Amino acid sequence: MDPVIVEQLGRAHPLARHLDDFLTDLANAGASAHTRRAYRGDLIAFAAHYGEELGELTAAPVRAFLAELAELSPASRKRAAVASCAKWAVRHDLLAANPMDRIDTVKVPKRLPRPAAAADVAKVLAVIRSRRPRKDLPLDRLRDRVLFETAYVCGARASEVCGLYVEDLDLRLDDEHVRIHGKGGSVRTVLLDDRGYVTLLKLYLTRAGYAAGPLLRASINGRGGPLSYDAAHHRWQSYCAAARIEIDIHQLRHAHATELINAGVSIEAVRRRLGHASAETTQIYALLDDKVADAEVRAARRRRGQSIH
Repeated sequence: MDPVIVEQLGRAHPLARHLDDFLTDLANAGASAHTRRAYRGDLIAFAAHYGEELGELTAAPVRAFLAELAELSPASRKRAAVASCAKWAVRHDLLAANPMDRIDTVKVPKRLPRPAAAADVAKVLAVIRSRRPRKDLPLDRLRDRVLFETAYVCGARASEVCGLYVEDLDLRLDDEHVRIHGKGGSVRTVLLDDRGYVTLLKLYLTRAGYAAGPLLRASINGRGGPLSYDAAHHRWQSYCAAARIEIDIHQLRHAHATELINAGVSIEAVRRRLGHASAETTQIYALLDDKVADAEVRAARRRRGQSIH
């Protein structure tokens, strides 16, 4: 049984075995590690609230669980986790009827993403460089630089970067690209148009001696599998702490998208680069661009007011 479920709920909890079976089937169905990890946490939270048998589940305890959440966004995700598990239980004859059919979908207002300032990102990357020439960096730090600069330069999710293979790279001169495997089995090709980054990437491949296999490996001797998202997140947090900067790893992607929009790149081009399914999602960054413009106007007005007085 999943050790996290056992640790959080104990083997005797009525839902423990069912949650373990559900997550196993989810993995077999091809759900991403990120989705499984999120659903596991959400369902453990629900199981801590509801301690009865799965077959006795009704809409009332689900409503009560969602009502206790302070914010809509987590409620929406937790609702999705419970709904998916309930649907699975009905399909496996563990539950007579799906209680989620009696509960309205949680409506979540769109919130602007929080991009990291370029200067703050530079400070964190400077900590990784450790004031050494690239050729003298320890291999694990060089790997970390490639990891986080790939997320920043390509606007990729950290989980997508961790899943890259050397075979996903096309480093033909002046036409460098990387093939990124995204959500739902989607694949997109992203132009590597930053010469400094391409030079860094080639240096890393040369020093690591990788000609095939995972690009970013858990073991710097090259025998390990792909670096996990959790490990990448932990390392990013440690570098941020050293730089005394608070940036979530996902803000690197937001920062890239915002910089493109501010530079006049079209919504459609940004959509394709980030791998969004619809332009509506990417449009949020255009709204963020309006916020940037508003801030500039306010700053100009303050300067004008100071000059008048």
